[in-house]
Amino acid sequence: MKKYVYIISFLAFTSILKAQEKTMELSLKEAIDFALVNSYNAKAASNDIKIAKETVWETTTIGLPQISGALDYQNFLKQPISVADINGDGVNEEFVFGTKQNANASVTLTQLIFDGSYLVGLQASKTFLKISEQAKEKTELLTREAVINAYGNILIAEKTIEILKRNQAVNDKILKETTLAYDNGLTEQENVEQFEIIKGNVENNIKASERLKGIAYQMLNIAIGTAIDTQVELTDTLESLVVESTDLNLLVEEFDITNHIDFRIAENDRETKRLMVQLEKSKNLPSLSAFVNYGTQAFSNNFNFFKSEQRWFQSSTLGVSLNVPIFSSFGRKAKTAQAKFDLETADVRLEETKQQLSLAAQSAKSDYQLSIDNYETAQKNLNLAERIEKKQQIKFNEGLTTSFDLLQAQNQLHSQQDSYVRAMLNIIAKKATLENALNIPIK
Repeated sequence: MKKYVYIISFLAFTSILKAQEKTMELSLKEAIDFALVNSYNAKAASNDIKIAKETVWETTTIGLPQISGALDYQNFLKQPISVADINGDGVNEEFVFGTKQNANASVTLTQLIFDGSYLVGLQASKTFLKISEQAKEKTELLTREAVINAYGNILIAEKTIEILKRNQAVNDKILKETTLAYDNGLTEQENVEQFEIIKGNVENNIKASERLKGIAYQMLNIAIGTAIDTQVELTDTLESLVVESTDLNLLVEEFDITNHIDFRIAENDRETKRLMVQLEKSKNLPSLSAFVNYGTQAFSNNFNFFKSEQRWFQSSTLGVSLNVPIFSSFGRKAKTAQAKFDLETADVRLEETKQQLSLAAQSAKSDYQLSIDNYETAQKNLNLAERIEKKQQIKFNEGLTTSFDLLQAQNQLHSQQDSYVRAMLNIIAKKATLENALNIPIK
């Protein structure tokens, strides 16, 4: 019997250890730092940069020496027969040219000397690398905002549950006292029923908030790049994040549009279109390449190619190849015109991006200021609603007011509690949006 007890205890202890191993304690900063390395988008962006670097090298190698080798072997199962009048007597004689088996080995070195398309392509590959690096920077900013929102949603859900349970305790106390008063004939049954309705509503709201909290944790796990069932414990509180998120210096932060990631991406897009114009123009230029070939051949009626007495005949070639485009029925001209129109469109989009980013920064500052104002107002209103509700409780207990008045005060309190919690989340979220709008770097 003791043996089974030990086994069960060991299994229980092991499961507890595994559960503890899975639990992650994260502050908001730690969650952001973790996500910048492990989130799905961050990993994909890092791989895109690696691909871009390999693409740059791949393009570079086009202009470097290229060496290729070839090995050919032929075995005529039935050799072709030729006829000719070799004696001049009008009689064609049959004869076979060559041997039954041939082998040929060669090595060729090629070198591109000049090609305008290659030069433009080399520039374009570096631009592509820059695009990938900028995309990663943009991904990091969006990841930071997503983690902040997911982290805040969990704290809001927990705060809501805390408030609802506090309201539940107050209502249960009033319900108990009202029921006792009804049993003693001091109040009406309607008053009891009204508080019973509130009890049911509060219980349902708690259950709904508990489910939302579970979903919020899963959303955070996805945002930081872990399995959705990972146990996470948040070390920051909602109040501390609100304090950290209240930074009036952001409202006077100077906006440098030329350093904004979206503006740089638009600039890079324009550079890509400019290179496309250069590429189409370069197709009108000649291309020049050179090659060196060395080969050796052997002929035999039997497979004797690896024997020492087999004779091999060497050959070598040096040459250049010049390709000059002459006339394309104006096809190249049409492609160049298309590329120029794309460049003009990129200029238009770049100017549009300037205006949009300036407007977004102004709008984000305004929204952030409004969120701070709303939070301060929500704090004051909550304090007032709490005092009013307490006074109504006292009056109701003393029989100086009706349950209807108390319920109105409670509904007002619950509304202000909800507004207060939403204001706390709003100030955190709006700060994250403003940081992205101003392109505040990740610390």
